[in-house]
Amino acid sequence: MTYILPPLNALRAFEAAARHLSFKLAAHELHVTPAAVGQQVKALEARLGVRLFDRLHKQLILTAAGRAYLPGISEGFRHIAEATSQLKPAGAVLLQLGVHGSIDLRRLQLAEFRSAHPDIGLRLLQPAGLHELVEGKVDLLIARGLGHHPGYRCERMDEGSRLGDWLVAPEGTADCPEIVSFREWLRALLAEHALSNTPPRLVGSIRS
Repeated sequence: MTYILPPLNALRAFEAAARHLSFKLAAHELHVTPAAVGQQVKALEARLGVRLFDRLHKQLILTAAGRAYLPGISEGFRHIAEATSQLKPAGAVLLQLGVHGSIDLRRLQLAEFRSAHPDIGLRLLQPAGLHELVEGKVDLLIARGLGHHPGYRCERMDEGSRLGDWLVAPEGTADCPEIVSFREWLRALLAEHALSNTPPRLVGSIRS
């Protein structure tokens, strides 16, 4: 059976906005801008051919169609989340890491990280960039040359003025235990490189 579905990102935007009755609060939850949420909802309305919200001055109200649509969408996301949770190791917290395409993954020693942190289910997406982070496809990003972005904590991974690698996480989740653990893992790799005098081609320094 082939499921004919609207874009999932648009459905996420609608579901979050409908729960909060606010594009701003939905944007905070999804780590995107309010304008991005509004555009996704508008695109969804155009695709479905119905209006889901009445947009009043500083107020968002569900239409009859929006109220009828919301329970099924929320239930669908709940089922997806529950099914996904069954794939994680028992008791593990999922950390989705994105990295840019030219990075040497061997330098990250991800297998060793997984062994040292059995409570963290680490998944990798490569290549990945800011778009994947903003869309929520990854929780943490190693990006090339991204030194600043509003709403995100960007930490330099190597010294110097040249184009470098940065560890990027949303401000709201940058101090989550699993992200802190990975950040500390990179710091430990730096210390190892320093002791062995190995040129830190991937990880030089992470400045908080």
